[in-house]
Amino acid sequence: MTFNPYSIFLGIVFSGVGFMAWRYGRLKQSARHLLLAVALMVFGYFIPNPWWVLVIGAILTTFLFWP
Repeated sequence: MTFNPYSIFLGIVFSGVGFMAWRYGRLKQSARHLLLAVALMVFGYFIPNPWWVLVIGAILTTFLFWP
């Protein structure tokens, strides 16, 4: 399993979004935000294809803002 530099960059970007969501979830005590934040911070380690990292990260980020 080889990682593309683009997938590493996207993983870092979505991990940053996940970290900010984790801080928000702890502040508001929201389990949904905490779970999505952990998923955003971790999923990049398991997916080597940059297109899939982009799609999954965009879906998880969308669920952060879903009412």
